[in-house]
Amino acid sequence: MSVNGEADVKKALGLFSIAGSLNSAVDLDFLLQKIGTAAEQLLDSEASAIMLVTDDKQHLFFKVASGEKGQSLKTMRLPLGQGIAGWVAQSGKPEVVEDTRKDPHFAADFDRKTGFVTRSALCVPMVFRDELIGVVEVLNRRSGSYTQEHVDLLTHMASFAAASISHTKTNAEQNNFLTHGLDLLCLAVETTRPNMEGHCMRSAKLARAIGRSLGVEDHDYRMLYYAGMLHDIGYIAMNSAEFLADMGVMKASEELHPTLSAKMLEGITMMEGAVPLILHHHERFDGAGFPDKLAGDAIPLGARILSLVEAVEDLRMVGLRGRDLHQKALQEAQDGAGKSFDPKVVKAFVDLLASRSTAW
Repeated sequence: MSVNGEADVKKALGLFSIAGSLNSAVDLDFLLQKIGTAAEQLLDSEASAIMLVTDDKQHLFFKVASGEKGQSLKTMRLPLGQGIAGWVAQSGKPEVVEDTRKDPHFAADFDRKTGFVTRSALCVPMVFRDELIGVVEVLNRRSGSYTQEHVDLLTHMASFAAASISHTKTNAEQNNFLTHGLDLLCLAVETTRPNMEGHCMRSAKLARAIGRSLGVEDHDYRMLYYAGMLHDIGYIAMNSAEFLADMGVMKASEELHPTLSAKMLEGITMMEGAVPLILHHHERFDGAGFPDKLAGDAIPLGARILSLVEAVEDLRMVGLRGRDLHQKALQEAQDGAGKSFDPKVVKAFVDLLASRSTAW
């Protein structure tokens, strides 16, 4: 294989490695650091930096900067239009500078403040769906000059970085919306019955703790949290004549609320795994519960956990507190083992309160 062929393979492998990281990396900083390091290696450069545009679209700040001087750059900002990076961000076009001393856009202040000597630079914009995200730059090519091939390669890497940053930002916004949305729904649920303040969060917290003790997997653990938060959302629908009419019901009974809760959450993709837990959280281990009189292991594990959680939470709603509450909860759980509750769920609850009384 020729030298050029080996170089092409190296570049391709570098890009494939980064692309694979997009699906596996949970730490954006780690991923961007990997992109910067790969850019340095593939473009034979001394240093690299990834700069992001501020929310007001007026400045760039250093998100990732390599080298021993990189950390000192984290506190610095560059106005758009100033410096090589600021010019690239403003123009939206890549820039190759073979000799920074002769470039009118070069911002020498950064070198003076950090002690790093910038001789040459290649900088490209990071754009995702026509939105400027920032810039990626490599500095001081060790051999020869930066070429159009290098521009194309760094542009591809910038595309990876831009997509990752945008994806992370979108996820953060969605998670923020979800968190606040759940809080609002819980507030609405807790107004439907007396003494329900804090019921949703306590239920989710205790259900997760029991689930973790029983070794549930991550997906089931997350569904258990959603189910703990929203298992009583059906109480809201009990006051809606229109919703009840759609279900062919004239008047809702207490036993209908799990079905109403499940119906309200039906079709929400991220809640699909939580809906069966909610629907069956009033089943009994001995088969005497509702709505379907399921028994034993036919009841989803998460629903068996919620059944116990709901029962001990009811004790709080009738006014029990402190030591009296815990003693009564332990007694009710143990008396109901094998009848109302799954014995292994009871054991997990008892062990949990014994080892960590603040778990509930």
